[in-house]
Amino acid sequence: MNTALQKRFWKEVTVRPETSGYGIFLDDKQLKTPLKASMLAPTMAVAKGIAAEWDAVEEKINPLEMHLTRCANATLDKVVIDHSAVAEMLAEYGATDLVCYRADGPTELVDRQATAWNPMLEWLSQKYDVTLISTAGIMHVPQPSDGQTKLRAVVSAFDPWRLTALHDLVTISGSLVLGLAVATKHLSAEAVWPLSRIDETWQEEQWGIDEAANTAAEVKRSDFLKAAKLMDLLDQA
Repeated sequence: MNTALQKRFWKEVTVRPETSGYGIFLDDKQLKTPLKASMLAPTMAVAKGIAAEWDAVEEKINPLEMHLTRCANATLDKVVIDHSAVAEMLAEYGATDLVCYRADGPTELVDRQATAWNPMLEWLSQKYDVTLISTAGIMHVPQPSDGQTKLRAVVSAFDPWRLTALHDLVTISGSLVLGLAVATKHLSAEAVWPLSRIDETWQEEQWGIDEAANTAAEVKRSDFLKAAKLMDLLDQA
């Protein structure tokens, strides 16, 4: 059933323990995904978060306002079914990671990128024994194959729910390194987001803020923080 913009038909939203997780019920009807899978959350915290989104509906259902519900749908209808393909796609970001491609000028921007991104590459090396090569310019530089193999193993080890959250952290920031830093609690999402926007911030400082671009960036920032929130809820009982 396509729930987009349908009217609220329930009075009460509840969470109930099930054999394989926590179900969300609209009155006595269990919530389903678009592919009709039972929406079972892995933790009570996630289930309560989903339930809160449905309880907050006043008149019409708007999926754009229900981030956790959309994540649950993506996890159960896509990631669970094709976990290896999603993991492979995310691991590929390590081959062309944002933090590896630096400006060749001006000096202030070069220094700003180095100050922000070099510590992230050092952290990656220490935590996963993976060394990524950084370069000036946009010409592709092949990364060591052993490092890419290790990164694929790291990403593949994420369970489907965490892989869904990691997907947003990586694709929104454009960096597997930054996404992993948030996913593993090395840094907060609030601290990492500016690291993913160094080039854009520099351009704004030089030429001023473009309102349309700024609005789009705020949407991305919000979704990035929500992905980190899902990671937090998955770590709660």
